[in-house]
Amino acid sequence: MLNFINEQYLIINAPSKPRRGRPKKLSADSFDTRESLLRAGMLMLTEIGFSRSGIDPILKSVGVPKGSFYHYFSSKEEFGLAVLQRYRCYFEAKLDCFLLDEAFSPLERLQRFAKDAQDGIVRHNFKRGCLVGNLEQESPNLSDVFREQLQETYQSWQIRVAACLLLALKASEITLHNSIEDTSQAFWIGWEGAVHRTRLMKDTQPLSLFLEFFIQAIKVK
Repeated sequence: MLNFINEQYLIINAPSKPRRGRPKKLSADSFDTRESLLRAGMLMLTEIGFSRSGIDPILKSVGVPKGSFYHYFSSKEEFGLAVLQRYRCYFEAKLDCFLLDEAFSPLERLQRFAKDAQDGIVRHNFKRGCLVGNLEQESPNLSDVFREQLQETYQSWQIRVAACLLLALKASEITLHNSIEDTSQAFWIGWEGAVHRTRLMKDTQPLSLFLEFFIQAIKVK
């Protein structure tokens, strides 16, 4: 099972096939401008989502004229997809930082990740949630490409949690009544719902309750 999960981890993190034709050459300034736009997009989409986000406030926040925006992105959707990819990379790095930290037991790694995420929501005064979770709520109004990218992102996150749970199982920290894959999926389904409720209530109680419920459901008594 561990080999299978590791294989899936490598597959889902394999570099995507390059587009045919000569790639665009970006100067250092162009790269910095594009990154600034993506960072600004991440901030806005984590707060208010894609449909309600306007391009103008994003451009104003980084001092980029509207005409220049289309030098980097052909449309708002292309920009949104790039922001999603940027967020996915950022969040995967965060997950790996916690879930691969051998200084702690596998179960402690998952708990430390959850505590850090919870602290981040409080630090931003409950305004910022999960960009992927926000987009998921808007999915009926998004394109097929957007929905496919969201599902691939969740799959990537689930594989990471599944690998951590398998280590916890081998260390006799947990016992499972369902498959590791289903348990990992259940974690993210519950997690995203708890994040939305936490922002609604402006209180971390829903996240704490979910994590306690999840850990008690799998922890060896």
